[in-house]
Amino acid sequence: MRSIREILESRKVQRKYITKEFQHYGYQLAESLDDLEHKSLYIKLAKEEERELLQKAWDFVKDSRAKSKAKLFMWKLKKLREEKAAADKR
Repeated sequence: MRSIREILESRKVQRKYITKEFQHYGYQLAESLDDLEHKSLYIKLAKEEERELLQKAWDFVKDSRAKSKAKLFMWKLKKLREEKAAADKR
């Protein structure tokens, strides 16, 4: 008979202390981009960035076959920020 701890570890159940909506969104981003080791970065982005920009960047990346979806996401987010800044200047 296996202990509960062994069962949970085998299923890779993680403790997530998520109490706010932006934390949940950031964690989902990290999961979908296969970049859980940088989940705090995505949580910070979810807290400080406009959700529209994050969603556009994620939509751009989610169906891609990129080696690193996280890098592609950050690149697209940078481009979207530049476009928004240029539009705001006008």
